[in-house]
Amino acid sequence: MERHYGWVMVAAGAVISCVAFGAMFALPVYLQPIADETGWSRAGISGAMTLGFITLGVGGFGWGALSDRIGARPVVLIAAAMTFAGLALASTAQNLLLFQLAFGGLLGLAIGAFMAPIMASTIAWFDKNRALAISLVSLGGGVAPMVMTPLTTVLIQSMGWRSAMLTVAIAAAIIIFPAALLIRSAPTAAEPATSPTAPAAAKASFLPPAARKALRSPQFLVLAGVFFLCCGAHSGPIFHTVSYAMICGATPILAAGIYSLEGVAGLFGRVGFGMLADRIGVRPVIVGGLALQAIGIFSYIYVTEVAHFYLLALVLGLVYGGVMPLYSVLARDYFPGHVMGTVLGAMTMTSSIGMAFGPVGGGWLYDTFGTYHWLYIASAAVGLGAALLALVFPPPSRPETGEAGMTPQAA
Repeated sequence: MERHYGWVMVAAGAVISCVAFGAMFALPVYLQPIADETGWSRAGISGAMTLGFITLGVGGFGWGALSDRIGARPVVLIAAAMTFAGLALASTAQNLLLFQLAFGGLLGLAIGAFMAPIMASTIAWFDKNRALAISLVSLGGGVAPMVMTPLTTVLIQSMGWRSAMLTVAIAAAIIIFPAALLIRSAPTAAEPATSPTAPAAAKASFLPPAARKALRSPQFLVLAGVFFLCCGAHSGPIFHTVSYAMICGATPILAAGIYSLEGVAGLFGRVGFGMLADRIGVRPVIVGGLALQAIGIFSYIYVTEVAHFYLLALVLGLVYGGVMPLYSVLARDYFPGHVMGTVLGAMTMTSSIGMAFGPVGGGWLYDTFGTYHWLYIASAAVGLGAALLALVFPPPSRPETGEAGMTPQAA
């Protein structure tokens, strides 16, 4: 069992991410019922999601660093309690500000605690099949909208949005708490003793010297830069393509199907790109995927028919869904396990900032020029910049076969 426990970690991580991210990303389903009952503005209700992205990104860095100190399991258990509290408080909120703070602030902060600690803990179990394992963990987040959104819709129709949200809160706690107990640290060699001459302040620092050194390294700066540009490139097209398709004559149902197809394609992309990266290496797969992403985004300016929108959605879903988990795998090639929580948390924050630029930037370009073409041109340029920057990935700072002293027990 010990030899294959990494796959138990993969399953636990996928389940946790599916439930947690699904609970947060179901907010669009609540939008109409909340507005009808409370009279709150749609912009105000949607603001909870904006706040959620901010707290998710900033919190991801803090939670990742904390997991390096106390382990992933305690962090995930704390986050599970916060997930329940955020949803439960939001379900009883009688004013918009409290709803935003509960759903966007508390829940968003909790969601930020799941990805980096779980990824960092899981990746330490694998020397082989590392890219596939991380891709499968991320599969939970990809499945989330397909599972949680329909379920939430049924609950809202049968019991109203408040009871539905409270039910989701209880269900999330029932599922996440036991799954979190399955999270274990991989057996490793003992960490080198801290130098007796090290200052006491450095020992007590939230970010120890090794973590600070990692965040200042060329490897991290290039990796974070590529991740930022990658997310900045595809977030605008993801957010605005449904509107663009409707402008081109697609019905609302067909236009919404574009977004759904991207999500489904992303599931296959995660598995396919993960297996390919294990065979030929992570870096060439990332570079190739980023280049294909830029070409696909640029192609939107020539698209006017629904069938072509669906074809591009299939390609782009495969590409960005497949590339995204690989940044964590590459980070493990660069950095030792005892700082992975900090590194992945900082990457989560970087990617969240990149994701935030696309929707607002695309809206500004459309309002200014009256067309979405400039969004796709700008996004493709950003995506091409990501591919070019990926070409200068520095060599690993240690052998790619695993950290010295790490038990090669994983499959």
